[in-house]
Amino acid sequence: MAQISDPKIAFAYLRPICVRLTQEPSVTNVETLSGHLKEVNDATLQQLQEYVLFPLRFVLKVPGPKKDKLVQAVAEAMSHVLENTCVQSWETLHNLFSELCLCLCSPTDPGKPADTSEELKLALLRCLDALLHAAYGDIIFKLFEPTMLPGLGAGVSLLLALGEKEKSRDIQAAALKCILALTLQCDCAQEHIVPPLMERHAVGSTLASFLPGITSTATRIITGDLRQGHTVTVRAIKIWSRAVGLVLDDAEVQKTKPQKNPSTDLGRIEELLISRTQEWVKSTATKLSLLLKKIISCTSAHRHWRVRLELVELVDHLLARCSHSLGESVGLLLEALVGAINDEEPRVKNSSSGTDVTSSTHNFTDVLSENLHSLATSLPRLMRTSDDQKKLFVLNVFLGYLKLLGPLVSVVLNSAAHLERISKALMQVLELDVMDVCIIEERSYASVIESTSESADFHTAHIKRKHFLYFTNEKIFSVLMAICRTLGYFGNIYLLTDHFLDLYRQSSLYRKQAAMVLNEIVKGAAGMDVSAESQGLQSEEHRSSATSTADLEAAVLSVMEEYISLNNWHLITVNEETDTNSLLVVPSMSGSSCPSPASSTIHQLNSNIWQLCIQLEGIACFSQALGLDFHPLLMTSLYPVLEKAGEETLLVAQAALDSMWVMSKACGYPSPKELINENSDYLLNDISLNLQRLNQHPQAPRVLTVMLAHSDCSLLPLVMDIVQDVLMALDLSYDQTAALFCSVLHALMKAVGEWFPSRNVKNKESAGLHKNSTDKGLLDIRKFLQEYRKEKNLAEGIGIEEDNTEDLEHPSNVECEDPPDEGPDVKPELLSHLQITKDIMERCIHLLSDPSLRLRLKVLDVLELCVCVLSEKEDELLPMAHRCWPALLQRLTADDPLAVLRAFRVLCTLGDTCGDFLRRRVSKEVLPKLSSSLLVQAPISARAGPIYVHTLAYKLQLAVLQGLGSLCQRLDLSETDLDAVSEACLPYLSCRQPIRLQEACLSVFRHLIQLDPDTFWFTLNELHCASSHTPPHPDLQPVQLRDGELNENLTILQKESAISCSTDDL
Repeated sequence: MAQISDPKIAFAYLRPICVRLTQEPSVTNVETLSGHLKEVNDATLQQLQEYVLFPLRFVLKVPGPKKDKLVQAVAEAMSHVLENTCVQSWETLHNLFSELCLCLCSPTDPGKPADTSEELKLALLRCLDALLHAAYGDIIFKLFEPTMLPGLGAGVSLLLALGEKEKSRDIQAAALKCILALTLQCDCAQEHIVPPLMERHAVGSTLASFLPGITSTATRIITGDLRQGHTVTVRAIKIWSRAVGLVLDDAEVQKTKPQKNPSTDLGRIEELLISRTQEWVKSTATKLSLLLKKIISCTSAHRHWRVRLELVELVDHLLARCSHSLGESVGLLLEALVGAINDEEPRVKNSSSGTDVTSSTHNFTDVLSENLHSLATSLPRLMRTSDDQKKLFVLNVFLGYLKLLGPLVSVVLNSAAHLERISKALMQVLELDVMDVCIIEERSYASVIESTSESADFHTAHIKRKHFLYFTNEKIFSVLMAICRTLGYFGNIYLLTDHFLDLYRQSSLYRKQAAMVLNEIVKGAAGMDVSAESQGLQSEEHRSSATSTADLEAAVLSVMEEYISLNNWHLITVNEETDTNSLLVVPSMSGSSCPSPASSTIHQLNSNIWQLCIQLEGIACFSQALGLDFHPLLMTSLYPVLEKAGEETLLVAQAALDSMWVMSKACGYPSPKELINENSDYLLNDISLNLQRLNQHPQAPRVLTVMLAHSDCSLLPLVMDIVQDVLMALDLSYDQTAALFCSVLHALMKAVGEWFPSRNVKNKESAGLHKNSTDKGLLDIRKFLQEYRKEKNLAEGIGIEEDNTEDLEHPSNVECEDPPDEGPDVKPELLSHLQITKDIMERCIHLLSDPSLRLRLKVLDVLELCVCVLSEKEDELLPMAHRCWPALLQRLTADDPLAVLRAFRVLCTLGDTCGDFLRRRVSKEVLPKLSSSLLVQAPISARAGPIYVHTLAYKLQLAVLQGLGSLCQRLDLSETDLDAVSEACLPYLSCRQPIRLQEACLSVFRHLIQLDPDTFWFTLNELHCASSHTPPHPDLQPVQLRDGELNENLTILQKESAISCSTDDL
């Protein structure tokens, strides 16, 4: 339906309902008028505004109590009129403002809000907001004339009370929006009047009377209950900043025009007027500083990003308008701004970086440097006493100061006081917690050191996270590292490295922290991982003196020389009292960082471990910073890193391996293998020289071990001479060098096994055997039938003449052939890797009887690898197996259970490779001992509880059962031996045994069934038969079957043996 546009028609249409409403004020009449008003267009309604508002205002003026619904309906109708028209009359504006305020306030106490419904209050507030926005031209400025101070003050107080005390968020937000509109600072989408200079001065002077109430109430709202929601907090912050910016505007306050004499008609109103003198401004700024501190402390780390964003706008607004008037608060404002520069919310971060203040930091350099010094002083205390959220904010503020200063950081750091404060603060904040016992207990194994196929991400993921004394949040550590990188980016690299190296040398308490800072400073100087959001970080041009490559190389060289020096690199990381054979303890060390083993506490050992890890991380950082320019430094850095990659302390070994990956990528190598191969010449030269002075360089075998683990077969010709030197040293003084060189020999044999895989692969043979089992059965049947027919013919005398004739006609080929000419019997020369393996195996035979259990275990591991490598050369393997048998037998039958376990594994490997050669020895010397041991332990394991699976006896039982079946099958033992094995293993089929022992026992019988299916089918059926066997003739006796606890496992085996027997019978 089209709206009414003719004023006469509209008047005629609205007049009856207006008269009726005047005569009978009711909700129905008001709603009817509202419906009629919506049918009149805005231009016509503007002409009838006074006429339409009269009955509505008349309803509000009727004396006596009125229902909330009626007043609410009137307010909504007036809101519609005001939202679509302009108020051009001051009297209308004044009267409506007063009437709406009276409706909002309590009749008995006008200073407090009325106790009415929330819907009514919200409707009145929206009507008041519409009135203030509808004021046309200059009439709104009459509200700020001195004569209006009481009324305006009452309205402001009422709105502040509603914004603070009301429980409804909507009412609070609406009341605060009205205050913004009343102070001409509303930021909604509607058009607003921009006051000229004179009117702005008058508004500021009038609001000065209300500034204490506005700011204090707004502060209480901002710092109030978080449940009020972010919208209320944001509007309260905006009211605070706009009111202060309007009253304390530098341009307004500094005017020197003489004050006009106030009108004598004002009376007591004159006492409310405020003259913005310098004394008043100074006093007010001091009080506002206290409020501002509360606001910043509450909102700087607020959980909602819009509150933090509004705080940034507050800072920008006040610093742009009131930096002189609020001189005492400039430091606080800058602190809030720099805290937002590193905010996690991009909109807050971008807003703080794009403010006018950040683009003109030279105006606040003194304040920024002073605040930075003050914050550095209080940083350790704040990190000890604050929660993680506060710590993160404080560190973001610290980082923000550095970013705001930008190139001026180098100027600030030239001050000894500033540099000392900042460095000591970082030293205290970054103090590590080194009391974790797990760090010392964790050991690296061959699988860690020799993981050549893993990626750099694999090693990085396994680096243990650092634990600090004063914080646990990973974000805090990231900000601290960003602070260090920013210092390196803007600061003087020589000044910073010299200062922190002095701290590094000064005390062992600062060494780890100083190393962490130095690592990040070098990365920052190279421009790595430096944030570029704030001013000064956008490009290299903003840096006052960009660090050149030559300067960076010089700084890296000085730091790295300090890292790998004797006192700082060869640190004790294990206690000799608990690890006497460890290669980690250097015989003679000097310096406070290397305490005697007797006094090595957990704290000292952990501290040394973390120091080495941080220094290894530093070398990786230096390689990333220099890139390909790091190549010349590889000659001095690669060998020490390889030393630590062979450490037995897991944390150090992982850090070194990670460092190797980073160095490889930085120098252009795909992996550590290429890094080692390309630099093997000088590495092997150093190893050769250091092996000759082993007492001074006990870490040399470690380097060779890591090189073998991370290289390929091209390294073998280069290490031949070194290996021979190692073997010679073992021959001359094995009691002193065996523990050192055994790991080298193990790494060498493992590498040779990978470089030259044996052609006799066990699993391939077993797969082929399983694949052709059916064909073999068919072949045996055909051969049996052919032999049977031949024997039958011979018995009947058929075909004898033909056989003799054939023998005469075809004499033996052997007799006819001339014997070939045989040359001299010369033994072919062995391949280099086989010759090395043979030489190492000879040394292992002698070392198998060493008193040290740890050494015997390592030698058994080496021996197993040697057997695997020599398996392709049987004529060399069998004599060596014969020579090592006596020593191996001692380990199998009369040694520590750990050695027995390892020796049995070697025996299984020998059985797979030597086969029939060991049958008699195993049958006569090994099987009886193993069988008796299994029989003795069976009742014990059957009665044991769950904890038994963690004992050494259980592990030995499991290993023997897992390997015994394949050993019997490979050696093709006699029926007597198989019966002994069967008798020893039968108890382990019991359901009372641990599950894994039952499974291992089943594997033994599966191998035995493959050797003799008929015998073991009968053996198993004697113990238990799932089905009854009816005799085929009445004269035959029925079979008596047993039943018991072996039923389940026996049933499984019987099914498998039945399948095997049926296959063999075909």
